[in-house]
Amino acid sequence: MNRLLLLSGGMDSIALAWHLRPSLCLTIDYGQLSAEGEKRAATAVCQELGLRHCVLCVDCSSLGSGDMAGRAPSAIAPVPEWWPFRNQLLITLGATVAVEERCSRVVIGSVANDSSHADGRPSFVDLMDRLLQLQEGGIALEAPALGETTVELCRRVAVPHSVLGWAHSCHVAPVGCGACRGCCKHRETMRELGYGEY
Repeated sequence: MNRLLLLSGGMDSIALAWHLRPSLCLTIDYGQLSAEGEKRAATAVCQELGLRHCVLCVDCSSLGSGDMAGRAPSAIAPVPEWWPFRNQLLITLGATVAVEERCSRVVIGSVANDSSHADGRPSFVDLMDRLLQLQEGGIALEAPALGETTVELCRRVAVPHSVLGWAHSCHVAPVGCGACRGCCKHRETMRELGYGEY
């Protein structure tokens, strides 16, 4: 089966790239402040693993809010980095590329830690899967780590530090700021995995 993995360059999608070895990894620059760091991390991982990688640039920065857009969070934002309908947008763009590339499945790196966002919950994934399969191409959506935390996923797939170390988790900059929620999660995950501070 041909899978397209949405590879953000973060820990979760890197662990899935290591484990699944998808037909294609797609990184999307949608105008987020961290785009250059994400592209750099994803490119390095794909080169190391010998995976096919492409980058899609679609500037949606005028639609963003919160930390990832460098703006005040929306009044309805559940967390500071929330970008309205971000996962729905990225999945739709990924499915569009999947049709062109003859991939039958789009894989996302959502994990249990993402449940603070409505678009990180099982109900959202189920509905998006059904929506995609209703349309031409019948693309399926997979979120194979949805029931696990990042630490549990990394342990289960045994992603080595040499690969996971490329991860870019910062929400606000192309180089880790060390203070945002993404950088804090990165630091805590690495500590729990036994890699210590760096």
